Amino acid sequence: MLDKFSLKGKTALVTGCKRGIGKAMAIGLAEAGANIIGVSASLEKTGSAVEKEVQAIGRKFSAYQCDFSDRKALYKFIGAVKKEHPQIDILVNNAGTILRAPAVEHPDEMWDKVIEVNQNAQFILTREIGKEMVARGYGKIIFTASLLTFQGGITVPGYAASKGAIGQMTMAFANEWAGKGVNVNAIAPGYISTDNTEALRNNPERNKSILERIPAGRWGQPEDFAGPTVFLASEAASYMNGAIILVDGGWMGR
Repeated sequence: MLDKFSLKGKTALVTGCKRGIGKAMAIGLAEAGANIIGVSASLEKTGSAVEKEVQAIGRKFSAYQCDFSDRKALYKFIGAVKKEHPQIDILVNNAGTILRAPAVEHPDEMWDKVIEVNQNAQFILTREIGKEMVARGYGKIIFTASLLTFQGGITVPGYAASKGAIGQMTMAFANEWAGKGVNVNAIAPGYISTDNTEALRNNPERNKSILERIPAGRWGQPEDFAGPTVFLASEAASYMNGAIILVDGGWMGR
């Protein structure tokens, strides 16, 4: 049975891999046997922490920088990565951003940047990498969704809108590609101890209210995502299509 979880010989492209959940996903995939192509806006070309950890496992790591809010930069990255890595077996769409301001004060600039990074870039990257998977008849695509795929959140209207779109894109791509050998699914993190939630964790009232609702009684850790990512990237999930797996300590069941 464990052989079905092996990713030996596969190549995975992980966006937003420099730290947090993306880094944990990349390391988990490497531990399962995959070589990693990593991209983040500020990822070091050599010597990054994620590169060192992946290489210490005995896997290859290729680093790229790309600002996903820059459409021209995104297409340049896609062209380069497809040329240098003709076969990408696994795509993990994890890169994202969050900008906070009350709706009445939420400027166009905040909205536009969040939608471009979290939604538009994800669609373009999936289309361009996914079309090669469809042509080969094999591929695994994993989106990072959110609790705000299902809820509205507070002071993050752009983020909520973008993560709602991620849920719909997951199903839309799956509907077209499931019969062509490409599995498209998503993982929805709950409240995880990362840079994105630092403001919440540093607010005593919000931190207390959040922990009181989580049945597991703790903030999630990036490492909690290695297992679900390996599962969705493996043959063990070959009949998973259009699913959104919650990794939230039980938040949505409360």
